[in-house]
Amino acid sequence: MSTAISGSLVEQAVRRIRNHIREQDLKVGDTLPGEGQFASDLGVSRAVMREAFGALAALRLIDVGNGRKARVGAIDGSVMAASIDHAVATAQVTTAQVWDVRRTLELRTAALAAENRSDEDARAIADHAACMAQDGNDLDKLIGHDIAFHQAVARAGGNALFHQIVRSFEQLMRIAVPTAWQTRETPLQRDAVFAVHRNLATAIADRDAAAAATLMEAHFDKSISDIFDGSR
Repeated sequence: MSTAISGSLVEQAVRRIRNHIREQDLKVGDTLPGEGQFASDLGVSRAVMREAFGALAALRLIDVGNGRKARVGAIDGSVMAASIDHAVATAQVTTAQVWDVRRTLELRTAALAAENRSDEDARAIADHAACMAQDGNDLDKLIGHDIAFHQAVARAGGNALFHQIVRSFEQLMRIAVPTAWQTRETPLQRDAVFAVHRNLATAIADRDAAAAATLMEAHFDKSISDIFDGSR
């Protein structure tokens, strides 16, 4: 069988699986028929279906575990993360452009978090802000808390897509935050970063959407400046 024909059959198989999910109104965690059933329905080999299942699993559209049937997958920001990382690495977009998008999104997530947060969300956001200051001398822990803080804010907003898009920036944050941190040489400069996170957490807890968005905007404007100062 030629590569072109095989590829076409795999594409048909992928479409068939995705159509099945829609037609049956399946939700996250629901099981799918096995490769054999799909192969029989389509009149293709199990090898074709295995490749189709693998392609969908790579995109996190289905969850394939050893010894059990495939299940409908949950939305996963790691797929977007790989695409963004590839785009930056191959000079299709710049880091500055990514950060401009992130800034725009996170102003909105801050406002939504203030409007929609639960008490548990508010505590988690405040805890991450406190841990940033507590672990300020341990860069790895600091980065982890910073990432968790922003993801907790996005989660609190109640829009799953915003949350996953913010998750997709995680790898770039692990590169950019150390660069920015190098420019914050004095305790006063570092305390200012911790303070803005605490103030953001407070604004969200107080359900003050305008203050949360304003604080996030100021935080990003300063952070972006620090990132590019540090990379020169």
